[in-house]
Parts: sequence; structure tokens; C-alpha cells
Amino acid sequence: MLFRSLLLSCSFVLIVLSLSGQELAEIEEMLLAEIVEELEEDVDVSEVIERLRFYRKYPLDLNRVNEQQLAALLFLSPAQVQSILRHRAWSGAFISVLELQAVEGLDALTQERLLPFVTVGSPDIFSGLTFKNLLSESEQNIMLRYDRVLEPKRGYLIVDTTRSRYLGDANAYLVRYRLNYRDQIRIAVNAKKDAGEPFFREKQRYGFDHYGVSIYVKGRKRIEGMVVGDYALQVGQGLVIWNGLSFGKGAMITSSARQGMGLRPYTSVNSYNFLRGISAHIRFREMSLTPFISLRKLSGNLEPAETGNIIKSISTTGLHRTPTEQRYRHAITQTISGINLDYRRGRLKVGLIGMYTGFNGRLDPADILRNRFAFRGQHLLNTGVNFQFTYSNLYVYGETAHQLQKGWATNHGVIVSAHPKVSFFANYRDYQRDYYAFFAQSLGEGSRVTNERGLYSGMVYHPSRQIEWLTYVDMFRFPWLRFRVDAPSSGIDFLSQFTFRWYKVGRLSIRYRYRERPQNMTGEEPENTVVGTQRRQLRIDFRYRLSAQWEVRTRTDGVVYTKANEDAYGGLLYQDVFYRLSNNRLQLNLRLALFHTDSYDARIYAFENDVLYANSFPLYHDKGWRSYVNVRYRIAKRMDIWFRVAQTRFTNRETVGSGLEQIEGNKRTDIKVQMRYRW
Repeated sequence: MLFRSLLLSCSFVLIVLSLSGQELAEIEEMLLAEIVEELEEDVDVSEVIERLRFYRKYPLDLNRVNEQQLAALLFLSPAQVQSILRHRAWSGAFISVLELQAVEGLDALTQERLLPFVTVGSPDIFSGLTFKNLLSESEQNIMLRYDRVLEPKRGYLIVDTTRSRYLGDANAYLVRYRLNYRDQIRIAVNAKKDAGEPFFREKQRYGFDHYGVSIYVKGRKRIEGMVVGDYALQVGQGLVIWNGLSFGKGAMITSSARQGMGLRPYTSVNSYNFLRGISAHIRFREMSLTPFISLRKLSGNLEPAETGNIIKSISTTGLHRTPTEQRYRHAITQTISGINLDYRRGRLKVGLIGMYTGFNGRLDPADILRNRFAFRGQHLLNTGVNFQFTYSNLYVYGETAHQLQKGWATNHGVIVSAHPKVSFFANYRDYQRDYYAFFAQSLGEGSRVTNERGLYSGMVYHPSRQIEWLTYVDMFRFPWLRFRVDAPSSGIDFLSQFTFRWYKVGRLSIRYRYRERPQNMTGEEPENTVVGTQRRQLRIDFRYRLSAQWEVRTRTDGVVYTKANEDAYGGLLYQDVFYRLSNNRLQLNLRLALFHTDSYDARIYAFENDVLYANSFPLYHDKGWRSYVNVRYRIAKRMDIWFRVAQTRFTNRETVGSGLEQIEGNKRTDIKVQMRYRW
């Protein structure tokens, strides 16, 4: 018996060691690659990376972990999360992480991905807590980042004070501080200045344009957790509120159902989609409640009027570079309050949320036809009911929300494991054209939860650890007009992806995606003719680990975009090379990419490796090549430094960008330098 226990323990150690940094990086890239085509370029994804790396260093105890923590890993489906919790409830406490092999519905590949993030039998996190050891035993780190574009942009060269121009310099700065005491107390501080923003002048007389602070304390009894400062709420399917990143359709079955993490501290440097105030998660046996209140400033166009302030627009970029952007900075006051109630009984969980949103002015969007059903007013009340139910290999979920005296939104779906190797999913959504919720984010083809109906379904076939095949189809309809679509319309999105893996050595994936969406065909005024557009994309991605130090990755994409029987073509081919010393002190990777697209509509997105916690998934369009080099060097045990240089060179341009971002010449060069110190 002793020999067997030692053998199992040694096997586990070998598995975890083999799944160290390389496996974590692969999981990060897998998740981020699925969202880059659905997001804007400047969206901050650092919260995903930070969360995964945190749980990698401080694994979740399988005997204490809850549903929200498992859902935070993102690659686990809702049914798999419930299977792990159900196994613990029926079989008792986990003895070893190897017991995951006995959890129903947990395939070998998912077990492999999960192992680095879980453990069994962690110590009591509250034992010995004093103010003295809070400072001495906490893990702390500070990170400094500097980046800029080397070529001068038009906005910095204008000296006429009557014209729009950039008021600050081209440098961008970021400061991040983190304190963590046994995952019981966490403090996060962010300070950011974007390129072009003033520093210690104008409205930034206190230095950085954006400051963010969150203090999170985990409880043991009724108060399970409390956040003061910046925080996020993720509830139900996101029809009422979903702060932070949200995953849309993609090559992961988990994307078909949201797994709300409830209350959590907000640590991203994105300066828009979060709450600022206080909230707590309180539990009473089967019932839990989360009251919340938020008061913060937004940027936008606020105009005084005889009947009160009028809000013409709200900015979501977080940029305050020009005189106009400075004038709009923090002009709008937003007040939010509400409560979320959850009740769990066995396999059933039901939630109820009510949320009030108020502004210091009346929202009044442009008086154009497509805005006929848009929200206009100063006060907003949203309510929602959500549920999830698990039975054997069946997972059913949904949410229905209502805007008081206005429209409804509903999102319901099912995931079923018909066989250990085959899973199916289906989702139906109906967002009425007069429904509006300020922080709503949910599954859909549009960027907002309004004016859309759709049926999204697919299957995943997983015959072995090496082979995976996913296919989905989404049929959607927009009952009312949209931006650049001056009529009710409909479309379809189809994806099929085949993946073959060489165990811990390589991977080959082939993806085909077809999307059909309507769009205006500019004609004679005053009307635009709506025509169908089709986008066909074929992607082949290959990666192979040559040794413990060397890895290569190759990807090619081909796109055909058709509008009114006219075709535009796009192509991308890149080669990545990765190298790391055996002692992991030096790591570097480089890319050379060639791209050729006939138009912006034929653009191609691709994930890029960057410095730690930074975003990089630019779109490739026009004609030219792009290259970058990333270097990470561990100066000492507690100190790391990163350096990145990237350049895009166009072969058919004399200028890069437009407006104030325009650069004279055919190239753009970005540099980043980052340092982190831990103690």
C-alpha cells in the first residue's frame, strides 16, 4: 500500500512538472484566440491571464473549491463543473488530484488542463492572521510598463491651439501593484496613462488618467467575500449585468453557456466596464445574496438644457488626449444599486437580480430612424431571473430579463453529453428591440443585448485525446434597423474545426468559417439598399515542440469577402519561433508575418505574444509584412524584465493610419519595456 501511494504521488509530481509554464501558456492562448475576432483592438484581456496565473501559483483545493472558482478557469463546461462538485458530495473529500480520473464527464484532455490549477489539502488560510504577518507573509509585486510608437503621429505635430490635437506626449505608462495574503486578502492598484494624454496637467493634474483600486477580503462564515473599490459582477447569462470580458461564439463548448462568477475584484486596466463602490457576498444555507452599490464618473458629451442636462453620448474608449476628449472627461455621473439573490437546492440553482441605474442627465441618442427604440431617459430599472439545472449528463440553463415599462430579453440553452465522446449544445436567444441594460453582455451576433433573435447549436466529437472536431451553426435575425443596415435583416454563422494533437509535442488544427450578414450598399440618397455579404475563411494552424528549448508555430489564413457579387481576398502567413533556456532565465519568441488583403472587410485577426499581462491581437489588413521580437530575462530571483519591439511595414502605402493617428511613411514601430519586482 505504501509503495502504491508513493508511486501515485511520484506520477502526479511528474505530470504537474510537465504541465508547467508551457502548458499554461497554451491554455491562455487557446482561450484568448477564441475571443480576438469578436473584440475591439483596445480591449484589456489581462484579467484572464492574471486569473489563470494566480491559480497556477495558488492551486484551488478540490475539497473547498466552489462553483464560481471552477467557472473562473473558463475551459471547464458547466456540466463538468457540476460533475466535480457532485463527485465530492457523493464520494466524500478528494484524497488525491488523480481522483479526477473518476469524475464523470471529465475527459483526459480536460483532466490534463485542470491538473496545474488544483490541489488537495491546502492549509487553513485564516490561521495565524495578524497585521504583522499580513505584511511579512503576503506576496507582493509591482510592475512598471512603458510603451510608445517611435514614428511621430499627426496629432503630436499640430501647434495651432484652435485645432484638434494631442495635448500630451507619445509615451504610455502603466503601474500595477498587487498584494495577496493566502488568497484571503487581495489588494490591487492600477495607474495608467495612454499615449497622447497629458501627465500632471490639464484635467490629469494628479498624474495618471486612470486610477483603479480594489480591496478584497474573503470571509469564513456568512460573509463569504467583500470588495471595496473597483469590482465586477457576473450574473446569469449577462442579460442584466456582466462586467469584464465575455466570451462569444467560438471553438469551445463552454462559450455556449455563461458561468457567472458573481462578485469579484476588478483588476483590469480597462477604464469602462466595471463598478466602483462596495459589495459583499452573504450566504444563509441554501440562499445567498449580493447587495451592491456603485458611484463613478463616465466620460461623454453632457450638454446643459432648460429642462436639465442632456447626455448625447457616452465614451467607452477611456482616452482623453484631445481638447474635446478632455472636456468630456468625467462629465457624467452614474449611480448603480441593486441586489442579487441565489438559491440552490441539489441540482437546481435559481437567481433573481434587480438593478437601478441613474445618471446626472437624460440620455438622448441621435434622432435617427435606427434609434427609434433606443433608451431615452435618466433612470433605468432592470430585473432578471436565471436558473441552471444539472441531471446526469444534461445541463439546462437560462435567463429572462425585463426593462421596466419596456422590453424583454431571454437566453436559454442546453448542453448534453450524449456519449463520453460526443456532446451537443443548443441555445435560443430573443432580445427585443426596446430592451436596454447598461452593463449587459451576452451571447449574440450584435455588440449589444438588443434587437436580435438567434438559434445557436452545435456538437463536439472527441474520439480520443488526440482528435477533436467541433461544428456549430448560428442562425440569427435583427427585427429592426442597425448601424449600416437600414432594414430588418438576418444572417448565418457556421464554423467547423478539426484538431489533432501529438501528446505534449504538437498540434494541427484546420478551421473553416462562413458568415453571412447584411449591409448597406450605398446608393442614391436618401435610401440605402441592403445587400447580403458573405465571408469565407480557411485557417490552418500548426505548432510543434522540437525540444524542451525550441518550439515552432505556423499559421495561414485565407479569406474571401463577397458583397454585391464583388469579391475581396485576404491572406496571412506567419512563422513563430520560441526559445527558452533550460533554467528558464531567458525566454524569447519572434514572428514574421506576410499579409495581403484587398480591403478592410477582408481583414484577419491573429493573437500575438506580448509582455506579461499585455494585449496584442491586432488586425492584419492591406499589404505588407509584420514582425516582432519578445524577450524576457530574469535579472534576479525576484526581478524580471521584458522587452518587445514590433514593426508593421506596408508595401502599398505612403502613410499609415488616418486623422490624428496618421504617420508619414509606410511603417509603424512599437516598443515596450516592462519590469516586475516581487517580494
